[in-house]
Amino acid sequence: MAKDQVKPIARNRKAFHDYEILDKLEAGIELRGTEVKSLRNGKVQMADAYARVEDGQLYLVGLHISPYEKTAYGNHEPTRRRRLLVHRREIRRLAGKLNERGLTLVPLSLYFRRGWAKVELGLARGKRQYDKRQDIKRREHQRQIERAMARRR
Repeated sequence: MAKDQVKPIARNRKAFHDYEILDKLEAGIELRGTEVKSLRNGKVQMADAYARVEDGQLYLVGLHISPYEKTAYGNHEPTRRRRLLVHRREIRRLAGKLNERGLTLVPLSLYFRRGWAKVELGLARGKRQYDKRQDIKRREHQRQIERAMARRR
């Protein structure tokens, strides 16, 4: 693996379906030892996770990292809130935006970069049902165009 290469762990596909992503941000995650081992095995679920600002800190809530099977003792709590490592000015900027109506911070993907666990967060606004239908129509239409182009070749 190259020095700056990214090793993906998980991607939150549901977030792209349910939310319109307005802005993206990379943050480090404060983890315990067994959590890192579970992440390296890909034992994570991020469907219901979100981030919020509490007491000047950014926390990831609802991320489920399964307990590591091969540990003898001292396993972690699977759904504990985890502190995100972001610069103070970024936290202040995000806190201001999160106070706007209808905006939330959702994790989009988890990955390792240079051996450190990172999470990509998206500042998101919830989609309405008709927006989701429009996206599906647009995707299907694009697939039909690509199929037609492939047949012409």
